[in-house]
Amino acid sequence: MNSVSTSFTHLYGTHHGWLLGLLRRRLNDRWEAADLAHDTFIRLLSRPLAETDHVRQRSYLATIARGLCIDHWRRRQLERAWLQTLAEGPEALQPSPEQRAIIVETLYEVDAMLARLPKKVSEAFLLAQLHGLPYKQIAVQLGVCERMVKKYMAQALLHCAILEAELDGMLVQ
Repeated sequence: MNSVSTSFTHLYGTHHGWLLGLLRRRLNDRWEAADLAHDTFIRLLSRPLAETDHVRQRSYLATIARGLCIDHWRRRQLERAWLQTLAEGPEALQPSPEQRAIIVETLYEVDAMLARLPKKVSEAFLLAQLHGLPYKQIAVQLGVCERMVKKYMAQALLHCAILEAELDGMLVQ
């Protein structure tokens, strides 16, 4: 065993129980807590911890876990909203469980992409795509000129194209 795997094993053995307890209290679900604790340590494999101080190690783990919790809650919120919308539709148009999982994952990716965009860009995109507003009305609502709305939409659509390519596995990160 090399020193990296030895230190990771030691870190896992030292802090896993503590992290699991922290996540169980935060999530109120032992299975989700176990999943997020596992994901936290998986993140450490790509971003090794240089700290040797016990308190700083836990702080670093808690920071990673907090981010994963936020992602988890955001994903659940999106999933609930979509399932509520879906339930309001006709039963004949209900997707299969596999299609539901794919759609929820895609919604999560689009939400994450929109969160990375500047506020006015994402607002313009949502006003155009979800509400069907013409650029002129979007410009008035955002307090910008119509030309800026076109720039915002181009930026958002570029990010959508990149996201689609990533989802299709065409881009290597």
